[in-house]
Amino acid sequence: MTGMIEDIPEGPLRRGWTTGACAAAAAKAAAAGLLTGDFPDPVTITLPGGQTPAFALARADLEGEAASVGIVKDAGDDPDVTHGALVVSTVRRGAPGSGVTFRAGEGVGTVTKPGLPLPPGEPAINPGPRAMIRAALAEVAGEDAAFEVTVSIADGERIAARTLNARLGILGGLSVLGTTGIVVPYSCSAWIHSIHRGIDVARATGLTHLAGSTGSASERAVQRFHDLPEAALIDMGDFVGGMLKYIRAHPVPRITIAGGLAKMTKLGQGMLDVHSKRGAADMEALAAMARDAGADGATAEAIAGANTVAEAFGLAASAGVPLGNAVARAARTTALPVLRDAPVALEVLVFDREGTLLGQAPFEDG
Repeated sequence: MTGMIEDIPEGPLRRGWTTGACAAAAAKAAAAGLLTGDFPDPVTITLPGGQTPAFALARADLEGEAASVGIVKDAGDDPDVTHGALVVSTVRRGAPGSGVTFRAGEGVGTVTKPGLPLPPGEPAINPGPRAMIRAALAEVAGEDAAFEVTVSIADGERIAARTLNARLGILGGLSVLGTTGIVVPYSCSAWIHSIHRGIDVARATGLTHLAGSTGSASERAVQRFHDLPEAALIDMGDFVGGMLKYIRAHPVPRITIAGGLAKMTKLGQGMLDVHSKRGAADMEALAAMARDAGADGATAEAIAGANTVAEAFGLAASAGVPLGNAVARAARTTALPVLRDAPVALEVLVFDREGTLLGQAPFEDG
């Protein structure tokens, strides 16, 4: 999965290849080695969009009835946690007519919860990569060839601890992802994928109240506040709008948005992507909000000149102004239109870094 990075490099960014593309290329080279004794290096595959990248082999082994090929993943300039990982596909002949079957090797997880694109018990090799692997094998042995493909990722179980896989019910390692085969730098597609899959798993397990949080502090706070199970927690990061759009199409009865002072202030000021690169909070607008909440002229002026949103909240608290509730209500006003007419009740909670509740716009179930 991709992490959020504050400082995006300047200039053109280099694209990379998904784990699924690497697994497909490794599988094609391994199948060729198994059938002919010769491993193509580099090996070229055709991606779903028609691109034909070539991959250098990091290792190639033929042992008895199995061939294994390893390819080092190059994610380009994207901050992908699997950049530099060794992706290995081991190919064996399958029973005639069995088609291509998949197994999870070391470092690749197994699905244990419903709601994901694969049923429980299946290796976490997503449908997109499976299709790429089948197509790559067909280039070597034809459409009707039967193979068993085991995908492994070196150190994958340790790397998976930095992702949301365990929360999604993917245990034992990483997921093999990638619809297009191409990693677009800073698209954060893996993060969005995790948000969607988290919602899918929660719905499939019957949860009716989810909480999307901007960070770990607000996540811990909202979990305590509502006594929510871990599966109800959605790490939405900065993608408030992205989460709400998916909720609109895949509704749950209740959704709480929980976040810190600055990000909820930006949401209240109309920003559905609250990343720092999308802009800073407007302190003049925050001062006007404080004035509407009862701040006198001197307090409002001090808030307008504050260096940070946290400082502004401190000034409001000293003056007895309920700025947190005003920010929460404004954030809820920004978020509600994204849900349109979906049958979803929405709440917004604002927490400080210590997890203290400073503002709430409660559910309105009607």
